[in-house]
Amino acid sequence: MAETGGGGTPRERYRAQVRAEIKQHAWERIGTAGASALSLNAIAKQMGLSGPALYRYFAGRDELITELVRDAYRSLADTLRAVVDGKASGKGAQGAPLAPDLAKLAHGLRGWALEDPNRYFLVYGTPVPGYHAPDDTTVIADEIMRMLLDACMALPGDREPAPFAAHLAEHRQWGEGHPAPPAVLHKAVTFWTRLHGVLSLEAAGHFNGMGFDPARLFDAELDDLLNG
Repeated sequence: MAETGGGGTPRERYRAQVRAEIKQHAWERIGTAGASALSLNAIAKQMGLSGPALYRYFAGRDELITELVRDAYRSLADTLRAVVDGKASGKGAQGAPLAPDLAKLAHGLRGWALEDPNRYFLVYGTPVPGYHAPDDTTVIADEIMRMLLDACMALPGDREPAPFAAHLAEHRQWGEGHPAPPAVLHKAVTFWTRLHGVLSLEAAGHFNGMGFDPARLFDAELDDLLNG
């Protein structure tokens, strides 16, 4: 958490420390009751503070959720950037190194999601009732999609636009300015949605007791996406 760094005045460091502690309590409450149950007053009680005292650090529930969303997106973006830069490696179910970069990104995404499912579901799960994220939270999401588009650009295959691919090229709002042709946009969106379908079921525990290895299912879906 960058807020707990050593820079700034003692007062600024104290404020950053308290904000980090508030966010930690918020994650704990999300884990036990879900994001819709977040309450600054409840967190204040846990911390031994008054409600008004906590509002000096976050103006309200929505500001707190926005900070958590930004932290989650930033964490995923950093994880995938480390994969792209070669500072981390994805491995398949058999432990073998994966190629191309798209496969490494896929396993980076899976590792990040399973490391903290609450964080994953805050950004990719059911929207929090009554909460609307500010527009600037999409900036980091766009960074993630650009890495995905870069990896899809390296894939061989037909790049002639299909009807939905042409629709994407005309109406997309993410990754504006990226040189990906319509067929690559289609590949990226298909990749993203199908992997999240498998991941959301695994992270929520829906494969428990079904008698198979979810990692193998993920690899099979990924292989189909890469070679289908």
